Amino acid sequence: MTLTFLGTGTSCGVPVIGCGCEVCTSNDARDKRLRTSALLETTAGTHILIDCGPDFRAQALELPFQPFDAVLLTHEHYDHVSGLDDLRPYGVFGPQQIYGNARTLRTLRERMPYCFAKETPSTVPHLELHEISPGVAFRINELEILPVEVMHGTLPILGFRIGNCAYLTDLKTISKESMALLNGVETLIVNALRYKPHPTHQTIEDAIALSQHLKPRDTYLIHLNHDAPTQEEAERILPPHIHLAYDGLQIKV
Repeated sequence: MTLTFLGTGTSCGVPVIGCGCEVCTSNDARDKRLRTSALLETTAGTHILIDCGPDFRAQALELPFQPFDAVLLTHEHYDHVSGLDDLRPYGVFGPQQIYGNARTLRTLRERMPYCFAKETPSTVPHLELHEISPGVAFRINELEILPVEVMHGTLPILGFRIGNCAYLTDLKTISKESMALLNGVETLIVNALRYKPHPTHQTIEDAIALSQHLKPRDTYLIHLNHDAPTQEEAERILPPHIHLAYDGLQIKV
């Protein structure tokens, strides 16, 4: 499988509007971060989008125009779901299959009622919602996907384990039960907002500690803000198996 990081930034993106810090003014393209999202593709032709935030249109313009077999939603916050309306062009391939927990799907129905009318016009996205639950695996074509519950502050949200790859974003804490579901992962993709503590997100040091506990072959840090180091600095200071992901990076998982 190939995973493409479509976006690796936090809710404000990087650069932050009006900011003149070293990261926001960096000339390194790897330091420009759209809101966090990823595309997973298999050799059998399955395409899965993970989260669909406000930068989805810009991200999609860089991709071949082809259908998604599923859109996996980690949670309902704006920076993870507000691009769903931009799925309208994909209606030529049929209804969009959206997977999320009960709270996330309920929120979508409240925010986007026009997508769920009895007679949905062709000018709006046609979303078919599928409720998923932590610890209960489901299949998308040849892939088995295991939702893993993590805590985003006090909010329970979902990460996903797909084979030996785990994708976790907006994580602050994780239970022993959920940690056990991650045993044996070889590729860990996990949020690491910055070094300074935050009430609802892991720090970079937290993410390193999680990686040291799970012992994956490689760890990629996402959902970074402008207080995280530049890509060049990170390559000097991070352990060799821990990397700052960046927009457009492709990895084999």
